[in-house]
Amino acid sequence: MEKPIIIFGAKGIAHPALEIFNSHDLVVYGFLDEDESLHKKEINNVAILGNPEDDGYLKLIGKKCEAFVAVDDARYRSSLVKMLNEKRKVQPVNALHRLSYISTDAAIGHGNFINAKVSIGAGASIGNHCILHTNATIEHQAKIGDFVQIGAGAVVNSGTTIGNGVFLGSGVTVVAGVTIGKNARVGAGSVVIGDVEANQTVFGNPAQVVEK
Repeated sequence: MEKPIIIFGAKGIAHPALEIFNSHDLVVYGFLDEDESLHKKEINNVAILGNPEDDGYLKLIGKKCEAFVAVDDARYRSSLVKMLNEKRKVQPVNALHRLSYISTDAAIGHGNFINAKVSIGAGASIGNHCILHTNATIEHQAKIGDFVQIGAGAVVNSGTTIGNGVFLGSGVTVVAGVTIGKNARVGAGSVVIGDVEANQTVFGNPAQVVEK
């Protein structure tokens, strides 16, 4: 990756994403964030330049710069990715921490944030635009969809299937072979021993459906 990177978002994972790119000796051109109160401020000497939809900066993407989307909220992250796909015909790059372990037999998509001490096992697959926080473990042959967020220290055991848009809180354990449906949410510290339906929220040990 020879081009400098523009990071979309200046909160949440933006700062650790900058650290990851710096550790690979990659140049971060600047940040773009919709919060105008942050404009002209800096994160570790890198400027927050303006708004993500500013054409003056967008026109750099694909020609002179790469893009990375550092936004925790899955819906907003999805809208920024869609904008980059449609307006600039590009996919965001991955931010892969040097201290992560990714098996040579694992498959990784585009635009993922994979922090320190994340372990991804043989035959596992990670979709696009996922966030894997520090010390998360994805065991062999687990399948992770798109726009999934997995909290620090979570363990996704072998042969599991995690649908698009799923949120797993910190310290969650998903036992082998379980399927978690699209947009489901699992509360921190939960132990998931059975399948979770799409859009359900579960919590506890063992995880139970939280009634709305």
